[in-house]
Amino acid sequence: MAKILAVLYPDPVGGYPPDYARDEIPTITGYPGGQTAPTPQAIDFAPGHLLGCVSGELGLRRFLEDRGHTLVVTSDKEGADSALDRELPDADVVVSQPFWPAYLTAERIAAAPRLRLAITAGIGSDHVDLPSAIAHGMTVAEVTFSNSISVSEHAVMQILTLVHNYLPAHEWVTARKGWNIADSVSRAYDLEGMDVGVLGSGRIGKAVLRRLKPFDVTLHYCDVHRLPKEVEEELELTWHPDARSLASAVDVLSIHTPLHPQTQNLFDDELIGAMKRGSYIVNTARALIVNRDAVVRALDSGQLAGYAGDVWYPQPPPPDHPWRTMPHEAMTPHVSGSTLSAQARYAAGTREILECWFDGRPIRPDYLIVEGGGLAGTGASSYTVAG
Repeated sequence: MAKILAVLYPDPVGGYPPDYARDEIPTITGYPGGQTAPTPQAIDFAPGHLLGCVSGELGLRRFLEDRGHTLVVTSDKEGADSALDRELPDADVVVSQPFWPAYLTAERIAAAPRLRLAITAGIGSDHVDLPSAIAHGMTVAEVTFSNSISVSEHAVMQILTLVHNYLPAHEWVTARKGWNIADSVSRAYDLEGMDVGVLGSGRIGKAVLRRLKPFDVTLHYCDVHRLPKEVEEELELTWHPDARSLASAVDVLSIHTPLHPQTQNLFDDELIGAMKRGSYIVNTARALIVNRDAVVRALDSGQLAGYAGDVWYPQPPPPDHPWRTMPHEAMTPHVSGSTLSAQARYAAGTREILECWFDGRPIRPDYLIVEGGGLAGTGASSYTVAG
């Protein structure tokens, strides 16, 4: 029998379960392009419930214990004596989420001789040291596409929040108990007519482009793999061969590329300085794609009019992280892909992967990053996000 270690984010401060705002959520059976939603043999949770926290357990406990397996769930993942480090040496499977990642470093993998499967409940496995996983003979899988649309909706929301100066205006009627219209609108603009670009036109980036089209903006994108001609014509897209060309052409830039050596620290002082003065950046991809302090400097100087995102490094960030206090920001914790709607899908996908693993059936190729110690899948381009 196997030991499954799930590292999930803490419960709500008000206790678990919360009071849910809705009694049901729409049923999603498939995604754009034809991929089906997760299809486990069964589920032991109510779609729309909070599953990604410790008490939610991704709805896995009954399924695993009925099969004789052991499930250990914790949110304690940092520090020399964390529960993750104490429980890892005899774990067979580790499950975590990009929102509260269990960083499986080379050292942690080396300390876990039984570890054979790492599952990301969601999208993005950069918290796993993939070369070490390959050498260790591990399989690394994630629930591809489960929360891609969730992230794309969040990105569009943050674009509008920045451009329309929503948060400062909201603060005037709540925290300040005022009605200062002039202050509220002094940094507010229409998105209509602006040039808006996405870096990375994979599933999330393309979904953002489609959602922005009705706003009557001019759309731009950059990806080493150009979209089909018919898609470019349908959305009236301008393709850019590199990030600098894109950044210098747009008023708003939304980042949807994975983190790898070519994208780490890509948006530094020089690249941000090549953008139009008063541009906006939204980053729902990975925090290390931008230089932390360069963003702060650009907001302080006015080179950037606003920065929003919900990805940080590390996660969670320390209390003194400068993005918590920089001006003209609209930051959230890493929540864009963890709506209750998305949780129903990535919890189901996690169970589907585990069912296949325990039954000796193939895990669907869409979910595989590393398979049994070797690279899996078709591989992402320099900018295309797999999610």
